[in-house]
Amino acid sequence: MKWLIILIIIVVIIVLWVLATYNTLVSLRNRVKDSWSQIDVQLKRRFDLIPNLVETVKGYTKHEKETLEDVVKARNSYLSATLPEDQMKADGELTKAVSKLFALSESYPDLKANTNFMELQTELNETENKIAMSRQFYNDIVMQYNNKVEMVPSNIVAGMFKFTKEAFFQANETEKQNVQVKF
Repeated sequence: MKWLIILIIIVVIIVLWVLATYNTLVSLRNRVKDSWSQIDVQLKRRFDLIPNLVETVKGYTKHEKETLEDVVKARNSYLSATLPEDQMKADGELTKAVSKLFALSESYPDLKANTNFMELQTELNETENKIAMSRQFYNDIVMQYNNKVEMVPSNIVAGMFKFTKEAFFQANETEKQNVQVKF
């Protein structure tokens, strides 16, 4: 009888541990999804600002059609991406195109002095800062989640319930390079 009670206590402890670990994994997975959606919110804000910025720049830079087309193309590429990995890649292209667009303003004093352009540039810069912070937060949550999925003993529960690792948000190689604008 004494062994039966000990066995029941051990089984109850194991079941409680499995439940607690499962709930932690679900909570972390949901935080990963939530933090990705926060990045998405900031990216959408940036995409809403870009058409206004492009229209403002168009009036001053008639012969810079290629740069403007790159910005629009990169924006559309992100909007058509469905998987986070594809969105991350498209975001890198857009970041590079917007940086090139801002670099153009240096060559156009009238554009640089345009109040509308300056306000849009400020808003876009603020949005870029929020995106960077959101990316950092996302990667922090992904690290916590991935650690839980991979580390013993929680990896046993993760494997039983098919929890899989999430991808980190990483800058692609073109984002790591300096933007060079040549005239």
